[in-house]
Amino acid sequence: MVEEKELQHRKHQHRIMHHRNWFRHNAMVPKGFLRYHVLEALSEKPLSGSELIEEIHHQTGGHWKPSPGSIYPLLAWLQDNAHIKELPTENGLKRYELTQNGKSLLKDQIKARERFHEDIGCMSHPFFDRFFRNLPQEKTNTIRSSMKRLLVASISLGKTLKENFSDKDLDEALAVLDEASEKLEKINQKLKGDVV
Repeated sequence: MVEEKELQHRKHQHRIMHHRNWFRHNAMVPKGFLRYHVLEALSEKPLSGSELIEEIHHQTGGHWKPSPGSIYPLLAWLQDNAHIKELPTENGLKRYELTQNGKSLLKDQIKARERFHEDIGCMSHPFFDRFFRNLPQEKTNTIRSSMKRLLVASISLGKTLKENFSDKDLDEALAVLDEASEKLEKINQKLKGDVV
């Protein structure tokens, strides 16, 4: 029994790493995603290109690490358009900080991001349909609707927690998500005949 659980755990970890690597090496990053994260990071403190790469890697939970080939041209564009300025070199690092133009651009990016999050509620993502393509259409629509509700609620909660953080509320949200995941996993195991 223990060996079987360990084997399942290893398979699960392998799938996670496979998906992380796939995500990391595919052009899945929405337009403006990198610019937003660079501006947001620079609004907190001056950073160099390499520090920005590590900061964004951290912000995305290790799921995505921008390449120098995407960061440095963006920094050059932001500097050419007076959104950032280079600070005097310190310890061989060129650090950048936001200008007033950059702060205005960040505000615009935040508003655009909020509109995007609001619009998700009325979007239909064809990616979801691929998982349920053998179901009757009305069932696919019902599942898609439930998945959108969960996505919108999660995004909204993340935004609210960012503005008004509380350990208690975060723990409550995690408990709900864990419970939902466990229930879905049990249904899946039952359907596969894996129920013990």
